[in-house]
Amino acid sequence: MKLRDYKDVVYQIIGAAMVVHAELHKGLLEPIYQEALSWELEQRGISNRREAQLSVFYKEHELEKKYRIDILVEDIIIEVKVATRLLPEHRAQLCNYLRLANKPIGLLINFGENDLVGERWAYDQESNECFLIDKNMMPLYDTNCDDLIYE
Repeated sequence: MKLRDYKDVVYQIIGAAMVVHAELHKGLLEPIYQEALSWELEQRGISNRREAQLSVFYKEHELEKKYRIDILVEDIIIEVKVATRLLPEHRAQLCNYLRLANKPIGLLINFGENDLVGERWAYDQESNECFLIDKNMMPLYDTNCDDLIYE
């Protein structure tokens, strides 16, 4: 699939996140927003899995320790945060999940600010790189990741 093929479902996910943020506002714990977003997605007919386990391999050996993806919708990883602002560590975490799971799209959503803040990320398997994408699912270059809000 091409990145643009995910545009509609990404739009629906972001819309659901906006509803959750408008209803709950900032200041709650991350699992509350995860559960509320999962429920809101289900109400919109969007199947999802919360706390989806992600195996990690070292030299073809599956490690006992697993990562847990906050929410998985098809091939889209949703990483929920409750922070005063998104940090490079949050972006690195999402990019690692995309790389390890070999998923093309990730959404980093922060419920910890007055406005819902989020970033759309894509993973390219060939180059093994993650990059920001805009609302049209096109790569963004030379973008300052600070203060991005959903449009």
